[in-house]
Amino acid sequence: MEEDSGRSAAVERILSRAGTAVAEGRTQHHERDGEQADLADRQALRRVAGLSTELEDVTEVEYRQLRLERVVLAGVYSAGTATEAENNLRELAALAETAGSSVLDGVLQRRPAPDPGTFLGSGKAEELRALVSAAGADTVICDGELSPSQRRGLEDLVKVKVIDRTALILDIFAQHATSKEGKAQVELAQYEYLLPRLRGWGESMSRQAGGQAAGGVGIGSRGPGETKIELDRRRIRTKMAKLRREIAAMKTARVTKRDSRRRNAVPSVAIAGYTNAGKSSLLNRLTGAGVLVENALFATLDPTVRRARTEDGRVYTLTDTVGFVRQLPTQLVEAFRSTLEEVAEADVVLHVVDGSHPDPLGQLSAVRSVLLEVGAQDLPELVVVNKADAADPDVLAELLRRETDAVVVSARTGDGLDKLRDRLSGLLPHPEVTLEVLIPFDRGDLVSRVHAEAEVLAQEHTASGTRLRARVSPTLARLLNAASTG
Repeated sequence: MEEDSGRSAAVERILSRAGTAVAEGRTQHHERDGEQADLADRQALRRVAGLSTELEDVTEVEYRQLRLERVVLAGVYSAGTATEAENNLRELAALAETAGSSVLDGVLQRRPAPDPGTFLGSGKAEELRALVSAAGADTVICDGELSPSQRRGLEDLVKVKVIDRTALILDIFAQHATSKEGKAQVELAQYEYLLPRLRGWGESMSRQAGGQAAGGVGIGSRGPGETKIELDRRRIRTKMAKLRREIAAMKTARVTKRDSRRRNAVPSVAIAGYTNAGKSSLLNRLTGAGVLVENALFATLDPTVRRARTEDGRVYTLTDTVGFVRQLPTQLVEAFRSTLEEVAEADVVLHVVDGSHPDPLGQLSAVRSVLLEVGAQDLPELVVVNKADAADPDVLAELLRRETDAVVVSARTGDGLDKLRDRLSGLLPHPEVTLEVLIPFDRGDLVSRVHAEAEVLAQEHTASGTRLRARVSPTLARLLNAASTG
C-alpha cells in the first residue's frame, strides 16, 4: 500500500509539470517581441478538447480544429535518481502538450533495462493497460526510443496506439516547421525514423507471383518481383535521396550569405540552448527582432539572423537557432546539420539555460553533447542563465557555483542585459587593421560603410574630406587606402 501511495505521489508530481512550458500558463510578451503575427497562424488549428475531427459541413474546412489526443505516459529508468526520472517524464508531458495532447496519467518504473518485448515489465505493463482502459486514453507515449518489436508488443497488450519519444518530437517539428528548408529537414528525419519500422502482414503485402498467387499459372511464371514492403522501402529511399539533394541545394544560399558576412568581417554570435530556455525572447531584447515567442517546446525551428551593435559601435550578427533537448533524436541532428552549422561557424556561442527549470545542469549537459556532435565544442562560450525572475535561489546558487563565468539575466524584465552586452562585447573579435585615412567628400559611401562594419576610434571633418581613425577588416582597409587622399 505504501508503494502505491508513493507511486501516486510521483505521478501527481509529474502531471503537475512544474518547471515546464505548460505549467507556467500563457506566454508573456514584451513590446520588443513585436506584433507576433506568426503566433496567430500557429494557433489557428490548435487542437482543443471536445471537438471532433469529422466535418459536419464542408464550409468548416478552413476553420476546423483537431481533437486533443488523450495520452498516458510510460517511463523506465535504470540509472540516476527517482527525481531525475520524474523530471524526464515531466518533460515528456510538456512535449505531449506541445504536440496537442491531453495527458491523463502515467507510470514510472525502475528496472535494470527496458523489457525487450514490451518496454515495461509484465506487471507494470498490465498496470498501464488498466490505466489506459480506465482513463479512456487513445495513445501511450513511452519515454525512450522503442524497437519495432517493443512497440508491437506493447500495442498488442494495451490495445491503443503506442509511440515513443522520438516520434513525438518529430511530430512537433512537423507541426512547427514553416520554411521550405525546415519542412524538408523534418520530412527527411521522419523517413529516417520510419524506414526501419515498416512492417507488413502475410499475403496482403506480397507482390511476388507463383502458385495460386499467380492466378493458377504456377511453374514458369515466378519472377523476382517485389513485396509491397520492399516497394515501400525503395520509394522511401528514393524520396530521402531527393530530399538530401534539395537540402544541399538550399544550404548553398546560407553558405553564400555566411561567406559574405565573413568577407565583411562581421562577427557572428549563435544563440544556442535547451528548448524553451528563452532564446527568442533574448534575441528580441537584444535586437528588437520581433521573432515568434511562445511558451512551448520547440517554438523556433528556422534560424533567424539579426544585426546588432556593441556600445563601441562594432556590428555583429545574432542567430536564433533550434532548441535542443535531452536525447535529441539522431535523425533530427543529421537532418538539421546544415542549420546547426550556424552554431559551429559562429565566433561566440551564447548558451542560454533556463534558470527556473528543476534541472538546469542537465540542460547544460544535453546542449553541450549536441554542440560536440556538430563540432562547436571549442568555440568561446558564454553561459546565460535566463528567467532569473522565476528561478529558485538555491538552484540558481548551485548553477553559478558550477558555472562561475555565467551571466544571470531575465529577458522578461530586462535585468542583467547590460552586463550581458558588456561581456559579449569583450568576447567578440576586434577588426584586425588599425588605420588613419582622409576620405574625400564624394566617397561618403565608404564613410558610411566604416560606421556600419568597423570600429570608429576618431572622426574629423576637414576642408579636404573626412579624416577617420578606425579598426577595419583587411578588405575594407584596401578600399579605404585606395580612396584616401592622404
